[in-house]
Formats: sequence, structure tokens, C-alpha cells
Amino acid sequence: MYEERPSRLAGAVVWTKTPSAAADALPVLPDGCMDLLWREGRLLVAGPDTHAHVPDGPPATWAGIRLFPGTAPELLGVPAHELRDRRVELTELWPAPEVRRLTDRVASAAHPAAALEELALERAAPPDGVLRELVAALAAGRSVAATADELGLGARQLHRRSLTSFGYGPKTLARILRLQRALALARRGVPYADTANRAGYADQAHLSRDVREFTGLTLGALLR
Repeated sequence: MYEERPSRLAGAVVWTKTPSAAADALPVLPDGCMDLLWREGRLLVAGPDTHAHVPDGPPATWAGIRLFPGTAPELLGVPAHELRDRRVELTELWPAPEVRRLTDRVASAAHPAAALEELALERAAPPDGVLRELVAALAAGRSVAATADELGLGARQLHRRSLTSFGYGPKTLARILRLQRALALARRGVPYADTANRAGYADQAHLSRDVREFTGLTLGALLR
């Protein structure tokens, strides 16, 4: 079973997943975010995905905090592109003694997900206003070029900042956010053709190609 709630950390989501046939079958889809994870006594980090991720190993109980796009690198102290499409132990990023202390802290908490949230709240840096405006504009369907002009960023500067903050360039981020926009519409029962139009795709075939590229599934199979 998968459950989530808004975090007290702006834009973040706290979530848990316990073994079940339905939850175990769900791939983790690209969403522009990075997660701090807890699994069976281990602290891990999920980097930004460019394709669907299927957790390996036997079913397990997970807890996590999904950080708002672009905010994890400041908290973790590592550029997002170094973690693209990776799951790594937190000990690869932070000193082992510190990670052991934090591991003991989360292990002793009644609710590991809440403990992860507290950890993130303690270490979170002030939000970068430009990055938040960038995410908001692209999530709303604005073009990369128009958004860059509005923010006063050149193409190279925008690409460099995007690699550091999101793990990939702004065009990839825009496509991933468009995919999430389309999935939200389709899950509400909006017909596929209307979903494609409202989400900003050229047509339904364009939507289908993007879904297949990012998830490895058809839209119908993904929704089922």
C-alpha cells in the first residue's frame, strides 16, 4: 500500500509504501524530484529519473520524503546530475559517522517517514526563487525559451543551472513535467485525445510516444 501527505517542508511530500500486490507492481515514474529514502535500516537517496524505475529485491517497507524539484542538491551537497537515474547509499554522499547517527535516529523513531521529514527540515536551505519560478512555469506548460526570457537567463546559464539542480537540461524537465500533467488528467478520466491537447502535446500519438519513452508502458497499461 502506498500513502503520501504534504510535508511541512515547502513543496515536499512525505510517503510510505508497504508490501502489497498493487504497490509492488507500480514503477516509479520520472517527476523532476529526488527522494531521501529509508528501507530496512538503510538511508538512501533516489536521484532524478529519466525513465521508470522498478525497485529490485524482495518486497520491502519503504519510507521517504520527495523533495521539491531542484531543492535536493543544496540539502545533499551534490549536483543532481551526479545522481541521475541512480539509487545510492547516503554514506556515498555524507561522512559515515554522521550517517550512522542519523540511521540510529530514524530507526528509533515511531514513524521513519516523519523522522526523514524532520531531518530534511533541519537541513533544508532557503528556496531558490528563480528555480521555483522555472518549475512553476514549465509545470504550467510555458515553453523553455519563453520562461528563460522571463527569468532573464541565457540558454547556457539555464542549462548549467538545470543540470546542477534537476539532473538534466530544461527541455527534459519540461517534458517530464508535461508527462506528469498528462497523467494527472488521464487518471481523472479525461479522454486521451483531450488529455494530449490540454497537456500541450501535438496530438495523441505524441503523448503515446512520450509515455512509452519515459515509462516503457502504454498509457492504458500504466493507468491500469
